[in-house]
Amino acid sequence: MEYAVKHRALRTNPLPKGRGAVPKTSSAVDKRALLNPEQAAHLLGWIRRRPRGGKRLHAFFATMYYAGPRPEEVVAMRVADVRLPDEDATDQWCELLFHTARPEVGKNWTDDGKIHEKRGLKGRAADDSRGVPGHPSLTRILHRHIEAENLKPGDVLFQGEKGDILASRVIRRAWRSARQAVLAPHEFESPTGRRVYDLRHTRLTKWLNDGIPAAQVAEWAGNSVPILLATYARCVSGQLPDLKRRMEAGEV
Repeated sequence: MEYAVKHRALRTNPLPKGRGAVPKTSSAVDKRALLNPEQAAHLLGWIRRRPRGGKRLHAFFATMYYAGPRPEEVVAMRVADVRLPDEDATDQWCELLFHTARPEVGKNWTDDGKIHEKRGLKGRAADDSRGVPGHPSLTRILHRHIEAENLKPGDVLFQGEKGDILASRVIRRAWRSARQAVLAPHEFESPTGRRVYDLRHTRLTKWLNDGIPAAQVAEWAGNSVPILLATYARCVSGQLPDLKRRMEAGEV
């Protein structure tokens, strides 16, 4: 209605005041959705032991947990996008390169009739990319995954059972089963790790709580600093004692 008034299709907005207003929403992450290290370890361990595709799915979820990418970025990864050190190297940190996203939009919405659409990274130029460091634990997991699956540099890193892109329904079903098997009933019904995306929220929050500068976390996450802080400010904790000391030192 406001658009019609602006373009003089209507003289005034006929709706009563307050009707049709955009409801207030919050983009901040719910702290209750974050996983603690023990919960994450148990969930990943359960998925690894899953009879059907467990090891493959474990590597997928571990990548989300340790590197914090979006799910559609992980399914788009190729083996060549992972820079792994030699197994006998002193520095066992790896690097993950993200440059493509493959969101699942349905066959009716893609030009080639495939379920996944190929896009650039969210909020970035079509040909942009970003590198993210991978913890040594993730390095070991990916080494084993690539070797077990006999993957070549040009292969999709995380494949479905038929060698295609890992379907979101398979990912969601495995994650829900893990939560139901591992978490206590009250935790399962709670927001704790309810969405696969909460693995990303957990990692980004941990980076901020570890004192990594927000600008660096934003670069690794593929966000702007303002959006990062607006999303995760409520989840930053554990720094109050240090902040108190700084404030006391500044008092006259």
